[in-house]
Amino acid sequence: AFTLYLTEFLKIPVSTTHTITGAIIGVGSVKRLSAVRWGVTRKLLVAWILTIPVSALIAATVYFTAGKFLYF
Repeated sequence: AFTLYLTEFLKIPVSTTHTITGAIIGVGSVKRLSAVRWGVTRKLLVAWILTIPVSALIAATVYFTAGKFLYF
């Protein structure tokens, strides 16, 4: 909840899904580190990190490919 209040105060957009997932990982790791499924956590982090660059690459590819056939 603190993260959501802080980002709202700073006017920073934030995904509540990411915040809730981070909170679940945090609470699980405080209870005991083995309570967190670190393999799943790693996959989530990799997906979050790669989402923007891969999306940008796909968008650029579509844009430049369409530009060869259409006039903008």
